[in-house]
Amino acid sequence: MLLTTAPDTLPETLGAEILDLLLPHHRTTGPARASAEAFPHQLRRITDLVREGAPIVFTLPGFPCKSPNPAKTLGHLPDMGERLSLTFLDTLCARIERIHPPGARVVICSDGHVFGDLIRVPDNDIDAYSDELRALIRQSDLRRLSVFDLRDVLGDLPHATKRAHVHDRYAPTLEALRTEVRTDAPTLALYRGIIRFLVEDTAGFTGTRSALQRECRRRAYGVIQRSRAWGDLIADHHPRAVRLSIHPQPAGAPKFGIRLLDAPDAWTTPWHSAALREPDGTWSLMPRARAQRLGRLVHRDGRPSHFERSRADGQLSSATFRR
Repeated sequence: MLLTTAPDTLPETLGAEILDLLLPHHRTTGPARASAEAFPHQLRRITDLVREGAPIVFTLPGFPCKSPNPAKTLGHLPDMGERLSLTFLDTLCARIERIHPPGARVVICSDGHVFGDLIRVPDNDIDAYSDELRALIRQSDLRRLSVFDLRDVLGDLPHATKRAHVHDRYAPTLEALRTEVRTDAPTLALYRGIIRFLVEDTAGFTGTRSALQRECRRRAYGVIQRSRAWGDLIADHHPRAVRLSIHPQPAGAPKFGIRLLDAPDAWTTPWHSAALREPDGTWSLMPRARAQRLGRLVHRDGRPSHFERSRADGQLSSATFRR
């Protein structure tokens, strides 16, 4: 097919086409399906890479570890929710490659160790989760994906030392963050969303509900501080990448919020939920307790993987999924 676009406008045109592939998956709490022009940060960076004939590199902070709440997840290792999400990301890169031959890749910036102490998940569980992500990518031949975590930056230093190093070098001050929460609506929404997750994920708390809320408000500030610090560290190591986010982002924000799978709200992620397969083959994410009421548990490679809704309303039973 002949290209009719003038040579000096081709990079801009192709950059917009690449961004159009992302728009159906935009994770936002605002109006859906804005045009490519509403995302100047991403459009400019993609266009620059297209102009150079370079691969489009995306960085995605996330995939930290599983929620410690057993009512939400199937365990501490990745399961079908992560498997489907990784496949989606690789497929999205393959679609970009069809129109931009240098291709695209996603660097998954696994951030569990950055705030593991604040979300009360053991570092050994975080290591196991990250190692399994890498194994899933290798086993599934998802060649357009890679995993980046604190081990790639600070090696085998103690986890607490790594956290302190990142916080001290990159994190905003608590005073500045409190001011931003008071004055910036998206930051306030993020703060409230993290409080909700921390409350839901806290197990074995013996105090009152109000005491738990106070503690989670304090921890939420720490999570945002460390998350911001991790984002700045990633920018140092991947300065030309297009920044993705698993949190909702409005059009025009420096980061592009991306929805990995269908979920009941804009905040649900594979590591806070379980996957449910519908009879028509579609998938959705929801808390394990709800998925368990709707479907039968399916195992893969000897581990709980996901739930499958029965076509009939009869008695549900367990099943085993084999590759």
